[in-house]
Amino acid sequence: MRWRVLTAILFVLPAVYSKGATLDDLKKLEIICFVPSYLPEGFKLQKVQITYDEIQEYEDKNRPLPLYSLEYGDNGKRTFSIESAREGIGDRNIMEEEDTEETEIASPFGPMYLIYRPKGKTDRKIEIRANWARDANMTAENGKGAEHPTLGRFHGFSATGITVAEFTKIVQSLRPINPNSPETKPSASALRIHPKVFNMIDCWISDSESPVVSEINLNAVELNRNQFDYDKAKPDGEWMRCPTPESKDGFMRYRVLESKGSHYKIEYQENGGGSLTTSSIIEFDIQKRNIQRDGKPATIRVLRVSSYSEKK
Repeated sequence: MRWRVLTAILFVLPAVYSKGATLDDLKKLEIICFVPSYLPEGFKLQKVQITYDEIQEYEDKNRPLPLYSLEYGDNGKRTFSIESAREGIGDRNIMEEEDTEETEIASPFGPMYLIYRPKGKTDRKIEIRANWARDANMTAENGKGAEHPTLGRFHGFSATGITVAEFTKIVQSLRPINPNSPETKPSASALRIHPKVFNMIDCWISDSESPVVSEINLNAVELNRNQFDYDKAKPDGEWMRCPTPESKDGFMRYRVLESKGSHYKIEYQENGGGSLTTSSIIEFDIQKRNIQRDGKPATIRVLRVSSYSEKK
């Protein structure tokens, strides 16, 4: 799972620190700041910090670029922390220790990948880390082609001394503290499935029976980059879009209508380059499945269609 997260290694150091910040100070910032509405018994807010990213030559000198971090705990070995970054992020899903395990959880940001130690999902963990999560502002700015986000932020979540279940419950309770902040909902870019997957589910326009394919190996989709070119799949507002191979003016795109846990409802549209755009509503679950590959057991992630209807 590690390769799924962003792997840039350049880190940008904040230029200014704000000591003694409070949660009320976070409410005054333009960026989205997340706080949990659930904490394990005994946890209290330990630290709030606001920093400011260095403004580059190509950026507005009169517009500060704030970042924030939070730490909760019980004054013992149990902690939950939040950090934010604007760009120049590294891979948070790496631990040098060998006794580590990875898993995926549902979150307000869409599927979230965790690494933790020691192995096993029931006991308290020495350390838990989640991959970076994009907020709604970051998704919107990326969709408009912004190379350097102004309001968009990545958010990273870590913990010590708690179970994976407790970590999951905290993450799922996260809400923006800022008044009028956009809620972060799983978007097409957060789902991160190539639009061509849904092209495989739809039948040809000259045929009538869909879905053609009702279960797809997502591990293969993510690895087979010749067949599924992710460089050409780009966020376009609320849509994830890529061109059709037959025409530079054609497109395949989808947007998330509803999501709950690992269940999604999306609208898929396709245009071959002319005036006709077809549209369908597809519901599916993302599940793990055990198979035999080359005579050896393997666990894969699959997209399994549960509902299909053509949108008139």
